[in-house]
Amino acid sequence: MGFMDRFSKDGRDQRSREKNAARAIDKYAQSPDRMKALQSLRDDGSTEALFALMKRFGMMYDKTIEDEQEKEWVFEMLVEKGGAVLPALKRYMAAAESISWPLRLLDKVVDGKEGRIDVIAEVLERHEPGYERDPTKKIQLLTHLGSLKHARVPSLVIPYLEDMDEGVRYAGLETLIRQGDEAAARAQLLDLFAKEGSLRLRIRIADGFAELGWSVADRRADIEKVLPETFQIEARGADVRIKKKAGAKE
Repeated sequence: MGFMDRFSKDGRDQRSREKNAARAIDKYAQSPDRMKALQSLRDDGSTEALFALMKRFGMMYDKTIEDEQEKEWVFEMLVEKGGAVLPALKRYMAAAESISWPLRLLDKVVDGKEGRIDVIAEVLERHEPGYERDPTKKIQLLTHLGSLKHARVPSLVIPYLEDMDEGVRYAGLETLIRQGDEAAARAQLLDLFAKEGSLRLRIRIADGFAELGWSVADRRADIEKVLPETFQIEARGADVRIKKKAGAKE
């Protein structure tokens, strides 16, 4: 910003926006002061202001009740603005480490599953399967996809069955089970089951196959080798399925 620009209306607006953005996430400020800054950002309504407003989701305040109240207020204000928040929301989802609040907001401001999946797919492109110091965002994205039953979901999720992080793999398989698309996911889940070292994950896959009634006929030998002890194979001719043993604990 040039010297003369600082005295223009745009310059004054930008300085005010920057000041309010900083105060809105200052955990040492008093709650009324933060709220005043948040209200100013809401009234500004620009993409920059809305992005700054969303940054309040990522700040933790020591006083839990006030922290939750401020975040709920921000959430409701952004919902009221509807689709106008989408550019800022995409930017924030790409930058933030945790996106539970933004995912809630996405469901409110984007109509239709296709549009929501488009946004999630765009963010996932920045978080490919593999090592990440903090896999929280990947887990949140995969889990959210589980609530969006759609034919596009399995192809987005399946690559994450190869992720290095157990939590990511679990989120991926859980989402595929929730989708219930046997043609799209059965083979990949059986591949994971046969090589997965985590008992927790094998139990969830076995439980999913038992719940959904998916066949394991073509992989019976591989599956029996690593089947958790609370499950058994039940075969009726060519129909081979995983069943939970009677009396097995949940």
